[in-house]
Amino acid sequence: MIQAELREDSIDEGAEESRNMKFAIKTFCKSGRARVGLLQLTTLGNNKEIIEIETPALLLTTRKGLPAFIPPDHLPFLPSPDSRLLHFSPMHFMECPDLKTISNIGGVHRLLGLQGYGFVAVPRDSILSLPECNSSNKNGASFETPCGRFLVKPMEYMKMISSMKPDLWVSLADEVHASVTVKRNKVSVDRTITWLDTCISLKPRDGVLFGSIVGGCNVEERTRCAQEVAKRNVSGYYIGGFGLGDSIDERSTYLHAVTDSLPKEKPRQVCGLGLPEEVLQGIAAGIDLFDSTYIYHLTLEGFALIFPLNDKCTQDPQLCPMASDYTKINLKATVYRKDTSRIVEGCTCYTCQNHTKAYINHLLNVHEMLAQILLEIHNTHHYLSFFRLIREAITEGKFEEFRQKFIQNRRGHLLAAAPITFELESPVR
Repeated sequence: MIQAELREDSIDEGAEESRNMKFAIKTFCKSGRARVGLLQLTTLGNNKEIIEIETPALLLTTRKGLPAFIPPDHLPFLPSPDSRLLHFSPMHFMECPDLKTISNIGGVHRLLGLQGYGFVAVPRDSILSLPECNSSNKNGASFETPCGRFLVKPMEYMKMISSMKPDLWVSLADEVHASVTVKRNKVSVDRTITWLDTCISLKPRDGVLFGSIVGGCNVEERTRCAQEVAKRNVSGYYIGGFGLGDSIDERSTYLHAVTDSLPKEKPRQVCGLGLPEEVLQGIAAGIDLFDSTYIYHLTLEGFALIFPLNDKCTQDPQLCPMASDYTKINLKATVYRKDTSRIVEGCTCYTCQNHTKAYINHLLNVHEMLAQILLEIHNTHHYLSFFRLIREAITEGKFEEFRQKFIQNRRGHLLAAAPITFELESPVR
């Protein structure tokens, strides 16, 4: 009965979604699949603002809709509009507030008081909501969260989406670890397609739906899933299952198998590709949107990104190898106690314009929360600038040259610092 009522309310849903989101390819890489696009998203907040973001783009990872450390009043310090897509997991709200309260408030826009930002709902976020494939079954997908393990059924998931009113949301998927059997992998594809059909039948009038694609480390299953999802009435595609034990060396094969099976005119989002070289790998396969926890982990451990972006953003030749691998620096290190220089000379972020390494070192060592706020502002700004350079390289027809040069330089820096970083056993690359 609920399904029938929702379907009646969702007549002409394709036209409704096309009004909420438009996507156009501006430039294709001449020698590959990389592309620059323009995503236009009408937000569901009070003002119905239109956000225009060039792709490839980064979705900012959040906890319950806000970055882990940056408070709402500091968000304007980030580059705009590049920083206006916020990724969150509905599973973050499993504990509180309850769905009825969120719905009565008016969804996540009004709950958080953020207008002019686009909220992207994805069940998995790789920090607080990890898929637990051994506990998933035909009824729903299982997730490991700080509140415990939850089995989420498609109907329950759609209640979350209807209550939270995200601007863009991803269908429920059965994401599995790379080590599962061929039979389990096939089952995950069948379940994901079935759940997608349920999500389509129950989807609310507002919000843009991306269909989930899985298939683990199996080219045939990923291709089958992509072809089936491409037949459905969705506005874009979410490619899941990466970052769950798969090898980066084999990943390009799976990405290409998926993107080759999808229409070129719709956007593609991926989860699990966080490191710079992984992002470049995804872009080379034709991915447009990335949700990454890389910035979060860097900030949490006290690291600041420093890899060169352009002639105005230079690298300090006096970097201490004990506290740096030349792509990032550990600002907890004692070598920075009296360092009055900026994190990156020439960087235009709020942190580099106003504070020094010595000050952030002090904040970190006295466990002051402002340290993470300033670090997350810098790291987010730096990584968004990295995406801007990628778009420029694609537009100029130099993406492959940019990619190879960046990976070669980064690999050289990491290898040069390997003996020391091995001793330090840093968990962040």
